[in-house]
Amino acid sequence: MKPTTTTIDRRRLIAASVALTGAAALDLPRAALAQKKAMRPEKEELKFGFIKLTDCAPLVIAYEKRFFEDEGLYVTLEAQANWKVLLDRVIDGQLDGAHMLAGQPLGATIGVGTKADVVTAFSMDLNGNGITVSNAVWAEMKKYLPMEDGKVKHPIKADALKKVVDAWKKDGKSFKMGMVFPVSTHNYELRYWLAAGGLNPGYYTPGDITGTKKADVLLSVTPPPQMPSTMEAGTINGYCVGEPWNQQAVIKGIGVPVVTDHEIWKYNPEKVFGVTGAWAKANPRTHIAVVKALIRAGQWLDASMANRIEAVKILSKSNYVGADEAVIGNSMTGTFEYEKGDKRPAPDFNVFFKNYATYPFYSDAIWYLTQMRRWGQIDESKPDSWFIDTAKKVYLPAVYLQAANELIAEGKIKATDVPKTDGFKGVQDGFIDGITYDGRKPNDYLKKFPIGLKGSDKA
Repeated sequence: MKPTTTTIDRRRLIAASVALTGAAALDLPRAALAQKKAMRPEKEELKFGFIKLTDCAPLVIAYEKRFFEDEGLYVTLEAQANWKVLLDRVIDGQLDGAHMLAGQPLGATIGVGTKADVVTAFSMDLNGNGITVSNAVWAEMKKYLPMEDGKVKHPIKADALKKVVDAWKKDGKSFKMGMVFPVSTHNYELRYWLAAGGLNPGYYTPGDITGTKKADVLLSVTPPPQMPSTMEAGTINGYCVGEPWNQQAVIKGIGVPVVTDHEIWKYNPEKVFGVTGAWAKANPRTHIAVVKALIRAGQWLDASMANRIEAVKILSKSNYVGADEAVIGNSMTGTFEYEKGDKRPAPDFNVFFKNYATYPFYSDAIWYLTQMRRWGQIDESKPDSWFIDTAKKVYLPAVYLQAANELIAEGKIKATDVPKTDGFKGVQDGFIDGITYDGRKPNDYLKKFPIGLKGSDKA
């Protein structure tokens, strides 16, 4: 998406205003002028990438509400074909930054897939994903599910799916599911849900990057917008994806979302805004300005239902998510539809600001690293210190705090909107299997799982 004529005209107007302000400021003390210059972004014209998912909303709202322009930034937003293309274009400099899977900066840094120095100072949202199965699979699963007030009782665990998969195995059939990328939240959430129900989702090995060794369920990569059609074609029997592509299956009548990621792990971290380490070092003021605009966008998105409804209309445009308003609104406005007609309250399905959603917690990064180890993407044992040091290399709360403190000083957010933290959340519960997580003790956490690598295990 290129800047519109309106954007360019406004840019000229602002530039002229800045020039006049500069002329009027000649009488200011030299130190004050130097400070003002130091606060200006090093790079004003920026291109950011995104994937067509509702959680690209902070980028879109920062653009549409001109929060970027408030910080002296002129941004172009550009949809990308898939997560690999998006990451590669950030690494090679075609994009200044992007809406990323939380696992991408971490995976790149440690060499899972493309090796590169990628960092993040901003968490874009909490929750926002779901797991959907085909109508045929749902019909088999439903037989094993308890009912409550005439409806299926939620949350649905994978125990019921295991009975279906076991029956398929006896008939010599493979059960296949899609996820969006090897280091995606979706991959780890789907694996977590399956394993909690007694199904092994398979392991990665240095010689086999498909992640299907010893698998009861075969997982493969499918770009998010293609998930419904790929399932409808019978290539996969279900998938884990962000919205609106679970609700699309409901609207099209081809599948049933069975569980949301908020039910798998309450308030789980989802996407981040990623840049290369080199870009962050070369453009420190620009980075802070970008984070300021994104914080304001997250705040706006969580401020009211009226704002959410407006966001749905904006996101439905073809240059953003490009799905019908009804599809996006199904999950973005406080509800979630499972089986057709079974719409339930889901006020926290998408969280963009509250619960410190935008803060880059080290413990969030470490959770992703534990899952990379659990499923063999990290193929050897690592001490707790390695997990913590890697998180601190990739996640940049100092940049976030600089941006947040400037917004507090400007009266745009409250001091209570920013956590007082050393970067670690307390011991977290709310997981579908009842296991608790302490980011300071990653190896103890891994030992709690009956399925998955731990200690010196090899796949």
